[in-house]
Amino acid sequence: MTEVVDSLVIADRSFQSRLLLGTGKFSSLSTMRLALEAAQTELVTVALRRVDLNQPQDDMLTVVSPDHYCILPNTSGARNAEEAIRLAQLARSTGVSNWIKLEVIPDSRYLLPDGHETLKAAKELVNDGFVVLPYIQPDPVLAKQLEGVGCSTVMPLASPIGSNQGVQTEAMIRIIIEQSQVPVVVDAGLGKPSEAARVMELGADAVLVNTAIATAPDPEAYAVAFSLATRAGRLAYTSGMPSVGPCASASSPTWGALTQFLND
Repeated sequence: MTEVVDSLVIADRSFQSRLLLGTGKFSSLSTMRLALEAAQTELVTVALRRVDLNQPQDDMLTVVSPDHYCILPNTSGARNAEEAIRLAQLARSTGVSNWIKLEVIPDSRYLLPDGHETLKAAKELVNDGFVVLPYIQPDPVLAKQLEGVGCSTVMPLASPIGSNQGVQTEAMIRIIIEQSQVPVVVDAGLGKPSEAARVMELGADAVLVNTAIATAPDPEAYAVAFSLATRAGRLAYTSGMPSVGPCASASSPTWGALTQFLND
């Protein structure tokens, strides 16, 4: 097999890894560091409320260094567009990045993103020069609207965030992938490496995982498993998968020397 460069391109940046990692819920910074390294990720999300971006010596930034990772601040905690915009501006003011993972979540139980407020915030942030990666429910109409206002990706959830329920929204994700002209990053709810492989086989451009790896008995090993699964799913998609047949089909010829022998 000839090695083919298959990069993930978001806005003006190119990444070799299609596995994005979140940084919450790890038992320690050392565990998080090992998992990030094992996953071979390049793009890492960080909640603004968990790190002081103005302090280079912040413990989080010693692990998630801008020298080694593309840091994607998120607006976790924002309940409406105004709060999300304010958090994004705060992140950019530190000089770390003008990239932002846009999260607007007023629902404290199921943590479902608000599409109306997300679109409202996205319009203003894009106009203000941000590279916006919005986290959304798997709504194909909203995904196209966000693409239309200039978002650099769409990030539909597979199932409720942190639930490890797997791919509960496949039909809608399929439509989003089919219609999208920007990268589709499946985010939230993936609990098993096989689930990452599944959405990559569907044609997703990348996956974002946090809880499954951070809460696994061995986060480092599980990060490797997710990395391999993401690559396997992508390779299956790009190489082309065989069609599904309606009935059995013998893998060996049903005629030949053995048939001749049995008929004698």
